[in-house]
Amino acid sequence: MGSILSGAGLVQSLARPGGNVTGITTISRELGGKRLELLKEAVPKIARVAVLYDAASPGIVPDVKEVLPVAARALGLSIQPWEIRNVDDFDRVFAALNKQRPDGLSVAGGRLMSDHQKRIVGFASKSRLPALYPTREAVDVGGLMSYGANQADIYRRVAYYVDRILKGAKPADLPVEQPTKFELVINLKTAKQIGVEIPPEVLARASKLIK
Repeated sequence: MGSILSGAGLVQSLARPGGNVTGITTISRELGGKRLELLKEAVPKIARVAVLYDAASPGIVPDVKEVLPVAARALGLSIQPWEIRNVDDFDRVFAALNKQRPDGLSVAGGRLMSDHQKRIVGFASKSRLPALYPTREAVDVGGLMSYGANQADIYRRVAYYVDRILKGAKPADLPVEQPTKFELVINLKTAKQIGVEIPPEVLARASKLIK
């Protein structure tokens, strides 16, 4: 993950970020593969997964292009990345997905994904497409599943950084932290609506079940 951030020109390294940038990063090369794994465990019959990602996000693109294909092969899945560069791309991609009919959808993240998550959730629900999202907010508005960093824990760590900087610490000297707590959230109402029965062993691992 350090290579992603430094490659994007954001920091020199996680331990010594340099410049005026530090804090918490939720970019991780492991998360994309873990989400595919969870989606496969939740819906074992899936074979083809569409991956929606923000092409303007420097941390997301390497994950989609380099890491996900390897993870997919290990899981016996085939993936089809779909890049979103602007708002108009959603209709084009959704139309293509309606024709191709993949078995599942993984939303890789990025600002466009976050800004239009209700639109994505609405499409997935209407298409009865099992989908996994990077943030719990998507599940709160009807998405099937999410797996990502625990937001409450991130907010606490951000407050710590603000306190240190206000007391005189230089951002360049504060290491960039990676999240240590992750949560799996599942919307059981959505599962029922789209006809998906999630195995008990996956439900047992969930941090939160929305009923």
